[in-house]
Amino acid sequence: MNTNVLADCRNSAGNFWKVLPVALLVCVTFTQPVLAQEKLEKILRTLTVSGRGTELIPTTISRVTLGVEVQGKTAQNVQQEAARRSSAVVALLRSRGVEKLQTTGISLNPVYNYTNNEQKIVGYSATNSVSFRIPTEKAGTLLDDAVKAGATRIDGINFVASDEAIASAQKQALRKATQDAQQQADAVFATLGLKPKEVVNVQINNASPPAPLLVQARSTRLANAPEAATPVVGGEQEVEASVTLQISY
Repeated sequence: MNTNVLADCRNSAGNFWKVLPVALLVCVTFTQPVLAQEKLEKILRTLTVSGRGTELIPTTISRVTLGVEVQGKTAQNVQQEAARRSSAVVALLRSRGVEKLQTTGISLNPVYNYTNNEQKIVGYSATNSVSFRIPTEKAGTLLDDAVKAGATRIDGINFVASDEAIASAQKQALRKATQDAQQQADAVFATLGLKPKEVVNVQINNASPPAPLLVQARSTRLANAPEAATPVVGGEQEVEASVTLQISY
């Protein structure tokens, strides 16, 4: 073969491979704006809707705070009597199988008398309190028995559902919230004559456990145990969830 022809072929091949990356770069440069434009249009052509779902569940557990309050002339006698009564109350609670039993307060304070602008200690007051959880249907009878065992204060009671019931209700509330959001979106698309494509974003705004139902009551000092059983009714808790959907069209 003629050496000049061979040299021309080699030069042509070299020039081709030098030019090829430039051509690919130009292609990519033109493609990227197109993809960015399509992504922008997809984001702009969306409908955002929020749905709400609720579920009611019975409160089957009572959280109770009660205690012993003793007053007397000397600090030592008052503290010993409070400890004796508190031990009897705690023993009763343990025998009934209450859950999450714990001490919530221990105090010993002087009692003052004011006469002619003069402050004078006339005695002492000791208070020991505990909290616990018990099925609501057993709470009334247990409160009465605790008073018989030595409790003189019922400081508060609130009601909650079981952990299993709350978890199940949260899922059901989320389903209802999602369905509510989807139905809202369908109504809007149908009214505007638009065709939905796909859900591009999902956000769960709230599916937290409900707050306990609190019975507001002042600390009550009880002198004697009641003759009739104390009625305790728990009621219901509402579990709420909210879901936001972003749908392209």
